[in-house]
Amino acid sequence: MARFRIIVLDQVEPQTFRVAMWADVPVARQSFYAQPLGSVSAWKDALASDNSNLVSGLVAEEVRTFSVEPGTTLVQARLQMQSLWTQFQSRVTNQNPWARYGATWDGVAWTAGGVA
Repeated sequence: MARFRIIVLDQVEPQTFRVAMWADVPVARQSFYAQPLGSVSAWKDALASDNSNLVSGLVAEEVRTFSVEPGTTLVQARLQMQSLWTQFQSRVTNQNPWARYGATWDGVAWTAGGVA
C-alpha cells in the first residue's frame, strides 16, 4: 500500500506545481506496472520501501504538473490535487488495458487471455 497519495515536488511557476501521485495497483496487474530494478521515485526523499513498492508494481507513480487559478487558496488547491489523485487511483483500479493480454490464435482457434 502506498505510504502517501500526493507529494508536492516543486513550484515551477507562481501558480504551477509539480506533484507525484501514488496509487495502489490491483494484484493481478502489478507485473504490468513494475519498474526496472533500481528505479526510484521522482520524490528524492522516498524510502527504500517506497521505491521497492514502485519496482514491484505494488504502487504506481504519476508525476504531473498542476496549475491553479490566481487567487486560489491553499485549501482549494489541496482539494483540487486530491481530486486529481482520486481520478488517478480510479484509472489504475478500473481501467484495464490488459483485459485481453495473451490471447492467441494458432491458425485454427483462439485461446482466451486476459488479466483481471
